[in-house]
Amino acid sequence: MVADAASPPYPQEPADGRVELAPSDDLAGSRYANGDLLPVPAARRTWTTYNFAALWIGMAVNVPTWTLAAGLIALGMDWKQAVLTIALANVIVLLPMLLTGHAGPKYGIPFPVLARSSFGVVGANLPALLRGVVACAWFGIQTWIGGQAIYFLGGKISGAGSWWAEAGSWGGYPWPQWLCFVLFWLVEVGIILFGMEGVKKLENWAAPLMLAGAVALLIWIADQAGGFGPLLDEPSELGWGTEFWKVFFPALMGMIGFWSTLSLNIPDFTRFGAGQRAQIWGQSLGLPTTMAAFALLSVLVTSGSQAVYGKPIWEPAELAARMDTKLGVAFALFVILLATLTTNVAANLVSPAYDLSNLAPKAISFRTGSLIACAAGMLMFPWELIANPDIYIFVWLGTYGGLLGAVAGVLIADYWLVRRTALALPDLYRRDGAYWYAGGWNWRGVLAFAVGGLLAVGGSHTDAGASGPYPEDGLIPFLKPLADYGWAVGLGTSLILYTALMAGTRGKAVTAGPAGAAGPR
Repeated sequence: MVADAASPPYPQEPADGRVELAPSDDLAGSRYANGDLLPVPAARRTWTTYNFAALWIGMAVNVPTWTLAAGLIALGMDWKQAVLTIALANVIVLLPMLLTGHAGPKYGIPFPVLARSSFGVVGANLPALLRGVVACAWFGIQTWIGGQAIYFLGGKISGAGSWWAEAGSWGGYPWPQWLCFVLFWLVEVGIILFGMEGVKKLENWAAPLMLAGAVALLIWIADQAGGFGPLLDEPSELGWGTEFWKVFFPALMGMIGFWSTLSLNIPDFTRFGAGQRAQIWGQSLGLPTTMAAFALLSVLVTSGSQAVYGKPIWEPAELAARMDTKLGVAFALFVILLATLTTNVAANLVSPAYDLSNLAPKAISFRTGSLIACAAGMLMFPWELIANPDIYIFVWLGTYGGLLGAVAGVLIADYWLVRRTALALPDLYRRDGAYWYAGGWNWRGVLAFAVGGLLAVGGSHTDAGASGPYPEDGLIPFLKPLADYGWAVGLGTSLILYTALMAGTRGKAVTAGPAGAAGPR
């Protein structure tokens, strides 16, 4: 076989820009393909701008988003600095999201298959499993939050002194809360079994209801408070000088890390898009605007809670449980449950389902991968990950954000700079195709990711007096200055290095190697 390793000649792009497999491309026997990983036929790429905007509203309106501003204010920012940080982070992360999302409507392929172009048909399992592990942990976090909302609702309905309120504890939490955790998990399992069409329908009707519920919570607390308490007038503990910037940049990377996961696997959704306009406008309208507005809303509601209760209540489920009427509590907590459900199913189950299916396509389907991810998320101690703002923002969000930034750099460099968006679609599923490289691995992609990831997180450290697992002088002390910019360092380093490493393959032939392997020679 002879082809250009950088930009294979197949296939010819049709007028509408959407590429499909040719009738002669028989991939049914490929061990690297199944019905969930093969390209979505053009006729089934029907998601519109509204569908993508609704998807992002459904994913962005959730409890962890609500508490992002809380974490930043706990670190010393005022509400203006917190909202600015969150808004800027989401404008920045939108760009790689649109770039990687381009392959979805054009080729109809999910993220693990797109990664085969840069990491190799087998090597793509490396970034896919990394993304999948992060998604499983997030699934556990969101499931814990959803179970917590059910627990608060049960307490409000049963009342003080009931068996529910007086139940004993286990592992530091009341045992009914553990029961609610399992109950919410079972609901999510039921939803994901309906597949991607079920996710689409859930997001479409849930998005406007969640926004209405959040506004209703704002109106209620404003009425209770007679205005918005002292929090809006509270000055920043950091000011706008050196102390602010020392916190701002690592916090910004943490906020970017919040959605850096979706900057990789957004093709899992855009593969159903009717065209590039739908995914570009839908994501641009849905992500940064919703995140900024929801962060501001959380600050306003929490400031009102300080005026009413004498202390700021950042946990929306706890605040809703303080409503006077059971009907009001039920509605507010239903919205919280719905917000958690839509985010968790879309953001944290779709990705590992495809990632695990990519690992063993013939043995693991989308639904099987989803069930494995559900089980894994339960076993990752999610309650510990969100217990401390320092660990949540700097360790959890910052560390995996740096690693996933390095993956994003490789994907963007390969798709846009090396191949100029031209992929040999059937070769993504073949052992002897243009993306087999050496034994199914492209060492250039792996090396670029490793270097970018090392520079991004190698200097991770814990500040003096703060809790965290890292030494104060950093894991690798001389890399400590880079740690505060982990996502940007990872993405930039891997993008530049991968482009340079692949430069020597442009124009060279792909020839058969040992045992039928193929790769740039």
